[in-house]
Amino acid sequence: MSIAHAHHLESPDTSGPPPKIDVVATVAGAPPAPEGAEAMTILVTLPPNSPGAPPHRHSGPAYGYVIKGAINFELEGEPVRVVRAGEAFWEPGGDVIHYQDGNHLADEESAFVVTMFCAPGQPMLTPVSSEELEARRDRRAPQS
Repeated sequence: MSIAHAHHLESPDTSGPPPKIDVVATVAGAPPAPEGAEAMTILVTLPPNSPGAPPHRHSGPAYGYVIKGAINFELEGEPVRVVRAGEAFWEPGGDVIHYQDGNHLADEESAFVVTMFCAPGQPMLTPVSSEELEARRDRRAPQS
């Protein structure tokens, strides 16, 4: 964490300690939110072994934090990675396909909170057709 992100707040209430603030993640050069965007924060709870949402995209950037368990996270052009409780993720939105956000665990529930910056009049998530997935197959990172 850089000094620019270090935080210390003096508490005017001396009966207890000040809050502790930890920066979980930062995104340098993140894309701007769409003009007139609506910020939406949702809680997603995935039952054991849930595949999550089908391949989709968002109209603007999304920033998330896993609060329980672990999820498989895959964006177009990147390999699948496991994001565990206490870790954050982000995606740029727009044309980038979000392939996976399923539960990495077969025997436990996983959950994450995500804030999306949606373009006005656009749904928070738009599924990608099987035809488009096939046409963009070369953009997906090799699967292990």
